[in-house]
Amino acid sequence: MDFDFPFRKIIHVDMDAFYASVEQLDNPELKGKPVAVGGGSPRGVVSAASYEARKFGVRSAMSGYLAQRNCPDLIFVKPRFDRYKEVSKQIRRIFLEYTDLVEPLSLDEAYLDVTENKVGNPSATLIAKEIRQKIWDRTGLTASAGISINKFIAKVASDYNKPNGQKTVNPEEVIQFLEELDIRKFYGVGKVTAEKMYKLGIFTGKDLKEKSLEFLDGHFGKSGKFYYNVVRGIHHSTVKPHRIPKSVGAERTFFENLSSEVFMLEKLDHIAQELERRLQKSKIAGKTVTLKIKYSDFTLQTRSKTLPYYVASKDLILETAKELLYQSALENSVRLLGISLANLNTEKKKKEETQKETVSVQLKFDF
Repeated sequence: MDFDFPFRKIIHVDMDAFYASVEQLDNPELKGKPVAVGGGSPRGVVSAASYEARKFGVRSAMSGYLAQRNCPDLIFVKPRFDRYKEVSKQIRRIFLEYTDLVEPLSLDEAYLDVTENKVGNPSATLIAKEIRQKIWDRTGLTASAGISINKFIAKVASDYNKPNGQKTVNPEEVIQFLEELDIRKFYGVGKVTAEKMYKLGIFTGKDLKEKSLEFLDGHFGKSGKFYYNVVRGIHHSTVKPHRIPKSVGAERTFFENLSSEVFMLEKLDHIAQELERRLQKSKIAGKTVTLKIKYSDFTLQTRSKTLPYYVASKDLILETAKELLYQSALENSVRLLGISLANLNTEKKKKEETQKETVSVQLKFDF
């Protein structure tokens, strides 16, 4: 199929149950057993779960209590982020053997643009296969991959043949692939948005494609145009080796729930201090302060305020966070507080870089 817009050869590599797989790799006694990285106490939270645990419905962000109830034989291990970062660097070095256009999303996933690559291989499918094999040979871990004409489709495709598999969506297959796609599989469509789409009669990509831009704008605001474009295979975001952050934050989960704002002030002071440290390290400032509150029943609330000037100091951030805390009464006791800063002074730089991006030449691709 011919497109009236340029496309690239993009690979999305996603490690399989990364944290849990590293723990099983380092401790052979855990292999083949249901493992959860995180806390198993009533206040603990699952950071990652092995595939053996996922069969019982154990998922990341689930409370340790519920995870243990779903899977009585679940084994909890404490997270070792230094070890995960070490392995992640090994994997990153493999990516760089093929291209310098590597955009990490986290320790366990990244986008690669291999339109032009260091090994002179015209097939992104074969490159993905080589990369996954090298990851296995050098780390003993498995990875899955999605390959297609842009980042959006590649990311959706990487989830298709997990674990330890890959899927290529060739240019001529893109439209049919997107039309047949369950709306819940669209990257960027969460549970709440999916429910809203269901009520509007949108269950598949084909249903979404039948809606006009005006309809989608009216029901989904700024996201409307995104949905309108991606279902047509249009996603111009390029692979950026140095991603500019949209926000910087810090948060803390408490051993005991906090029931009064008075008890939270000292905690917010520490969080604001950590946020200041991160901002100074990255030489970043921002205008929008957001207070994140997670209640004991796991419901989440955010409160934001945009200032007329950039801030990066602890005192100014803390002052605004306190104001947000007292903005309205708490709905329940609190288990987590967080402060983040957005509307950063990096936005101007991001806009300038976007304007500099060159339009790629339409190629006849061998995927």
